[in-house]
Amino acid sequence: MKKKKTAIIALAVAASLACGTLAGCDLITTDPHKDYAQTIATVDISKSEIFQTGEFKDYKSVIKPADIIKRDMIASFVSSGYSAMNSYGWTYEDTFKAISESLVNRQLTIQYAMAYILKYEEGKEDGRNIADYEAAVAGKTDFDAKLAGLAYFLDEPEEKQALYKTRVLFNNTLDSQEKSIIKEDEDSSSSTDTVRTLPSGVNSSNSDYFDETYKIYTAVGDAKKGGLASACGSYETVKGSSPYTRKRAYNKFLASLRQNDLLFSDEDTTDFEGLTYFKIELVSAYESAIINKLSDLYEEVAEASLNAEYLQNYYEELRATQEDTFNAEGGRSTFESALDKVSDTSFLLASPRSDGAESATPNKYGYVINILLPFSKTQTAKLNAFNADYGDKNGNSFAQRAKLLKEVQATDQRASWFTGETDHGFEYKDIIADAYTGGNSDRTYLFFEDSLTGNDKYEPMTKYYGKYTYNGTVTKDADGDYVVKPKKIEIDKFMDEMEGYLTFAGLTVEKGVKTANYYDRSVADYYKDKNVEAGKVDYASFVYYAGKVAISDYDVDKIFVDGTDENKAFSVINELSFAYNTDTAGLNPYYGYSVVTGKTSFVSEFEYAAQLACREGAGSYVVAPSDYGWHIIYCTFVFDGGAPFTFKEAEMETEGTFSYHLYEAVKSSVVDKYSSNQQAEILSAYSNSTCTTIYEERYSDLFELDNL
Repeated sequence: MKKKKTAIIALAVAASLACGTLAGCDLITTDPHKDYAQTIATVDISKSEIFQTGEFKDYKSVIKPADIIKRDMIASFVSSGYSAMNSYGWTYEDTFKAISESLVNRQLTIQYAMAYILKYEEGKEDGRNIADYEAAVAGKTDFDAKLAGLAYFLDEPEEKQALYKTRVLFNNTLDSQEKSIIKEDEDSSSSTDTVRTLPSGVNSSNSDYFDETYKIYTAVGDAKKGGLASACGSYETVKGSSPYTRKRAYNKFLASLRQNDLLFSDEDTTDFEGLTYFKIELVSAYESAIINKLSDLYEEVAEASLNAEYLQNYYEELRATQEDTFNAEGGRSTFESALDKVSDTSFLLASPRSDGAESATPNKYGYVINILLPFSKTQTAKLNAFNADYGDKNGNSFAQRAKLLKEVQATDQRASWFTGETDHGFEYKDIIADAYTGGNSDRTYLFFEDSLTGNDKYEPMTKYYGKYTYNGTVTKDADGDYVVKPKKIEIDKFMDEMEGYLTFAGLTVEKGVKTANYYDRSVADYYKDKNVEAGKVDYASFVYYAGKVAISDYDVDKIFVDGTDENKAFSVINELSFAYNTDTAGLNPYYGYSVVTGKTSFVSEFEYAAQLACREGAGSYVVAPSDYGWHIIYCTFVFDGGAPFTFKEAEMETEGTFSYHLYEAVKSSVVDKYSSNQQAEILSAYSNSTCTTIYEERYSDLFELDNL
C-alpha cells in the first residue's frame, strides 16, 4: 500500500514541477552547503542489459550517469513540493520521497528520450548523431555541459521556448511577491471590489510563442540584465509596480534562496540568469522540452492509427449507445442529466424520441443564455413588502411588480476590469477600426487588446465578439488611477443596445413588438381567461418582448467556428452577458443553461420564457421578468430530433466544428493511453537497481521536519 501511495504522490509532484512557482520554506541543517551537495541518487540506463543489447546499444556513449544531488531535491521542494504538501495534506516524509521518485523517473525518461530521438533521426538528412552531440558538449563542464547536452536534442525554437518559459516562471514568482508587497503598502481603506469573471480564452497563451527579448525584471543592476522594466521585452509590470517594490520582491526571493542554500556567496545577484538557481530551473525546462519532444513522437505513432473510418465507427457506436440509453426506461432523466455535461470532449449525439404528445408548439430541449438585469436592493425590499394583488388569493403581486420593473436600471458590470489587479481596458481608437458605441462618441474603451488585435502571444477568443464599448465614463485621477462610472439604462434601452450590437456585427435581426400597457395592466390580465379566482396563471402574459437573430439554415455545429453568423450571434450575446448580467453562474457558458421539457427547477416565469425561446428555435430571444428582475433569454441550441451532429471527414481540421472536437478528443485519449503505456514500459525496464542507485539515508534527515 505504501508503494502505491508514493507512486500516486510522485505523479502529482511531477506534474507540479513543470509549472510550480517558488513558495519558500526554511529547511534546517548543520552545514547546508556540504549537506546539499550530497548525491542522493544516480541514474544510468546504459547499464541495463536491455539497453546494451537492444535497439539503443549504439548510443551508449551519449548516456552519461546523472547524479541527483540533495540541492536538486531542495530546489524541487522550494519550487513546488511545499505548496503540494499543503494542498494535499502530505507529510514531509511523503513529500520528499515523492520528489526523490519523481526526480529519478524524470532522469530515466530523459535518458531514454535522448536515445529514442537519436534512433528516430538515424540516417535522416541533418539528423542528430553521436559525433555532433560530442562536439556540442566538448570543452564544457558542470551546468554549461549539461545545458549544451540537453540543448542538442532540441530544435532552435524549442530551446528558445524553454528559455522564455523559464524567464516567465521567475517573473511570475516575482510578480506574486511584488503584489503582496504592494497590497501590504496600500491604505487599508482602498477598494476591495470583487473582480468580475473574465471570459474564457482571455490571455490563453499560445504554446508555441516565445519572445527572445523578454527578460526577468529585477529592478537591480544593468538594464539589459533586468534592471529596467522597459528593457524586458514584452514583460508587463504588475499594477502599482515601482522599482522600489520590485527590488523588495527580488530581495525577498533571494533571501528564500539563501535560506535553502540555493544562492552562493560569490554569485552576482545583479545578473539573475548567471545564478546557479536560474540554471537549475533552465535545465529543468530543457528536460521538460525533451520529454515533450518524446511525447510528440509518441503522438505521431498513436495518431497514425486514427483515420476517418475509425472516427466514423466511433461516432456511430457512441450515437447508437446514446439512442438506446435515452430511449430506454428512465432514459429521459439520463438525457436531461447529460445536457449539463456537454463540452469539447463530452458529446451529446441523440435525444429521446417524441412521446407522441400532440401539440402545435411542442416543447423542445435546448440551451439558453440568461442575462439578468436585477432589481436594486431597494426595489427588492419594496417587492418583498407588497401585499398580494387585490383579488389574488395565492399571494402573488404581479401588477405591483410590473410597476417596479419599469424602474429597473441596468449598468455595465465590467468596471473592475479597469480597477482590479490587472487593467484590461484600452482606448480602441487608432488600434482597431470600429466598435459599437450606441451612438455615444464618448464611449471609447474596450477590453483585452492583446486577444482582440491578434497578438500571437495569445490564442484568439472565439466566444467573445469584443467590440462592445464600456457603457459609461472612464477617466483618470491625479494619481493615474481609473475613475469609472457606468451609465444606467432601462430595459428598452438595453434591447436597443442588444439589437443594435447584433446588427453592427452584420447579423439580421427580426425585431418584435413590446407588449402594450405592460406596466399598467389589471391583476386579471395575468390569469387564464382573466379568472383570478381559478388561480391559473397565464405565463404568456409575462412576456414583454421577443425577437430573433435570423440565420438561414442555422447550424449548431458552427457556434464555435470563428467568423460564422452562428458564432457572431453567440459571441455578441456572451459579451453582453459579461457586460450586464448579474447572474454570475451564467457567465462563461458552454451553450448556456439547459432547458428541458415539462416542469423544471427554474422559477415559473423564467421556465416559460426559456421553453418559449427553445420552441421558437436557436437565435430566438425572449424578455420576461421574475422576482429577481428582467431576464433576457437567448436560445443557442435546440434539439429538433435526430442527431444534432454528424461526423464529417472534411471538417476534422476545421477548428470549432464537432468533427474537429471529436477528432481531438479521440486523439487525446489514444495518445494518452499510448504514452502512458510507453512510460510504464520505460520505468518497468529501467527502474531497477542496475540503472538506479538511491541513497535515502542522505535525505532521510528531512523527514524529521515532521517532528518540529
